[in-house]
Amino acid sequence: MKLDWILWFASILPPQASDSLCLSATLYLEARNQPVIGQQAVAEVALRREDSGLWGNTLCEVVTARKQFAPTLVSPQTRLSNIQAWSQAVNVALDAEANWALPQGKRQEIVPGASHFLAHNIARPSWRNAYQVATIGDHTFLKVQSLTRRD
Repeated sequence: MKLDWILWFASILPPQASDSLCLSATLYLEARNQPVIGQQAVAEVALRREDSGLWGNTLCEVVTARKQFAPTLVSPQTRLSNIQAWSQAVNVALDAEANWALPQGKRQEIVPGASHFLAHNIARPSWRNAYQVATIGDHTFLKVQSLTRRD
């Protein structure tokens, strides 16, 4: 399946299903070659950003915000063809959403406070020298700014 088809399909689904699909696609594109904990950390960054409302009000808005995550950085014609990696991305996305729905003191945070991440072989953003929360696989997770939960 192609990315543009997935994003179109997400646009017609109910919000919860739409967000799960967008997060799954993001995990596939950003972290399919990373350990599960790295995929969970990428999901956590997206969920933390959604909570803040600074990049959008839904996960789909967050992960498709201009130049923030892979869905806007790769060709819409990109094929998500590795079924095993797709299945894992879906499972990680659903688990991450369930974890994030827990009260803040009860959820498991892998990269506490991380608002950004970068892949060592790709990104050289200006914020790359921010506070490093963790390095997992070939991604470094950073706290660039404090994000507060919107009410």
